Amino acid sequence: MYDTYYKLTGRPFQLTPDPEFYFESGTHRKALSYLGYGLAQGEGFIVITGAVGAGKSTLAAHLLARVDRQRLTAAQIVTSRLDGQELVHMAARAFGLAINGHDKASALAVIEAFLHEEARAGRRCLLVVDEAQNLSVEALEELRMLSNFQLGAHPLLQILLLGQPEFRDFLQTSPRLEQLRQRVIATHHLDAMEPDEVGPYVLHRLACVGWSGNPAFDARVFADLARATGCLPRRINQVVGRLLLMGAVEQRTRIDAAMLKDVIADLERDGTLADPAEAAPLAAPVAPPPTTSTAASAEPLPAAALAGLQQALAAHGEQIVELQKAVIELADMPVASSAATPADARLDSLSDTLAALQQRMVTLEARGAEQEQAIRHVLTMLIEWLESEAPRRAA
Repeated sequence: MYDTYYKLTGRPFQLTPDPEFYFESGTHRKALSYLGYGLAQGEGFIVITGAVGAGKSTLAAHLLARVDRQRLTAAQIVTSRLDGQELVHMAARAFGLAINGHDKASALAVIEAFLHEEARAGRRCLLVVDEAQNLSVEALEELRMLSNFQLGAHPLLQILLLGQPEFRDFLQTSPRLEQLRQRVIATHHLDAMEPDEVGPYVLHRLACVGWSGNPAFDARVFADLARATGCLPRRINQVVGRLLLMGAVEQRTRIDAAMLKDVIADLERDGTLADPAEAAPLAAPVAPPPTTSTAASAEPLPAAALAGLQQALAAHGEQIVELQKAVIELADMPVASSAATPADARLDSLSDTLAALQQRMVTLEARGAEQEQAIRHVLTMLIEWLESEAPRRAA
């Protein structure tokens, strides 16, 4: 609908991967460099991982659209939870091979014959396996066995694995995949785009379908869009597609931050925003909490907090010294001889001294509780200051 209203030749923000809209961000450029290096080796496994929506499938589609079909035969499969035998049959079908029967041996024989035929024709073969995190160890082992096919000393099949971050962790830590790890010749984790790449990404996709400036975008829209989507391409597509739909319905020629905020709220309310837990909410910066205790001062943190902490610790140390003196006084208190002082008088004097000391210790304990509360407050102020956004931006 919005493509008609804005006179676009297509829908630039569909969620399905399309190499025609490929945008080379910094992280995608780096991934392509690793892919180029891996393909130049002509053997083993190349592993590309990334979060959901980071653009792995689009990267693979872009790669397959660029390869020279006279020199490289490429096929792609998107896996579900397949066992080893099912994966072998999927690989055969990806290369367009017909398999008689359902046994694995027949499928392997057909694949090997095909690989030899391609090698004799001067072509290498690449198998792209998407959603590799769904593969079992047995299925991964079957892929490793496929990579063993050779013609003389020349490997016949290279494999590109695309998966989510958990696949990278699984591949690195599983003791059952040691042999596969030794075959990995290049690996890269596809990060999110940089925030300042979000605007060029959106405008690039619009330009691919004949956008001529209608609608225009306020500058703040792209900054808010980066925070709300985590700079992941699929989430950006999801939000901007809905944003343009709203613009078409309301017949807007300019997209502003208020419209974006409404779209984000609608998507979150519907539960349709991909991975909303990873997206930063659109909100004003949070001010540091006010200081409301006797230990607080008007001085800016952290100087005031550190000064207050030092003062509290010093007072706490003085309290400990006073308690030590009281104990020493009690222990060293002289006892008069019976000939000089009557027994009742000595007892009265001792009782008075003990009562005074007891009162003194009660007072000191109360002061100690106050000092402990002050120290806790100052520490809380320090933690709040360290966790606030303002110091991080200043740093």
